[in-house]
Amino acid sequence: MKVTKTKLDGVLIIEPDVFGDHRGFFMESYNRTKFKDIGADLNLIQDNHSLSGDAGTIRGLHYQLNPKAQTKVVRALTGALYDVVVDIRKNSPTFAEWIGVILSEDNKRQLIVPKGFAHGICTLVKNTQILYKVDEFYSPEQDRGILWNDPLLGITWPTSTPILSVKDQSQPLLEDAEINFEYKEGQ
Repeated sequence: MKVTKTKLDGVLIIEPDVFGDHRGFFMESYNRTKFKDIGADLNLIQDNHSLSGDAGTIRGLHYQLNPKAQTKVVRALTGALYDVVVDIRKNSPTFAEWIGVILSEDNKRQLIVPKGFAHGICTLVKNTQILYKVDEFYSPEQDRGILWNDPLLGITWPTSTPILSVKDQSQPLLEDAEINFEYKEGQ
């Protein structure tokens, strides 16, 4: 597999080896030994699967507070999405910076989103299905978010008419959000 580091420490783009022929393809979407070899030693315990029926659907920016923070391994099963990751670790040299990566059924890329980062997606086509593995169970008490269009972040979303949940429309700005992540050198 090919691994690409991003400007956000620990956020990795994974391009699995894909073996195809006239029947279709085969790939390992997760192999614990290979992930450990690239520094992502994860104990993935839950799969989450969502469908967004319309292009321009934004979900995010979401995260869970410590001690229930989650690392995610995200991929598109069908369709395509623009995946956004924001550094929300206090004192991080890249605090409030973000990256955007296209994940699709065609490119088969995956994105590792570590603890201490907010995560959001925007669907690029209809009927996009997303699968993400996590290393911590969902905790409603620790569930938090940041407003998708916070001007401080300046995220360039690929839609002019976003489709949002009521929850995502009313998330706080980063400066008002509850965050309990601290950056530590080498983390």
